[in-house]
Amino acid sequence: MSGEWSGFEESHPGADETLVGAVLRNPVVQTLAVMVVVSVATWASTPFGLRREFFVLSAPLADNPWTLVTSIYAHAGLGHLASNAVMVLIFGSIVALASTPLRFHLFFLVTGVVAGSVQIVSMSFRGYVIAGTLGSSGATFGLMGYVLASNLFSKYVLDRLGLPMWLGILALLGASALLTSSYSAPGSALYTHFTGALLGLIAGRLRLLHK
Repeated sequence: MSGEWSGFEESHPGADETLVGAVLRNPVVQTLAVMVVVSVATWASTPFGLRREFFVLSAPLADNPWTLVTSIYAHAGLGHLASNAVMVLIFGSIVALASTPLRFHLFFLVTGVVAGSVQIVSMSFRGYVIAGTLGSSGATFGLMGYVLASNLFSKYVLDRLGLPMWLGILALLGASALLTSSYSAPGSALYTHFTGALLGLIAGRLRLLHK
């Protein structure tokens, strides 16, 4: 009958596609996906003796330069991956709200590379022989530091204090040490965590990732 209401609304498939597309374009989701893929590849390569060559950052850094990148996303085991993934999900989601995907990924990558390199160089300089390092903890500590230093409350307090440069540097070093000691498990890469936190605090204070 003409004009009869069927009780069904017109579907809009484009809405679902837009939602899926937005999720896939989220830098946090992209980072987590890369972490999972590279970590699984790391575990699969272990029986063949390829883990160290392709995924573990070790001294000298120039021997396998690609591990500067792959080691950031590779993880030793499921628990290691899960702990870093939670950090990325929490702090990365906050950073992603105010940043762009390109800036987010560059920050994650650069922070991870620098933090991992500092760990290897520092341990080698002190005469320690270490198997190497892998994991996203340097980058995740960077995200944590960025969130703590870039929020409006921290900005307001620091601007009002007007600390001289030398005291500001000491405050950054102290805050980095506090984050490292508070959130590092025994036996973890402390130089990596400290460096990541310090870079994150500096970038957050300057609000480098904000649009």
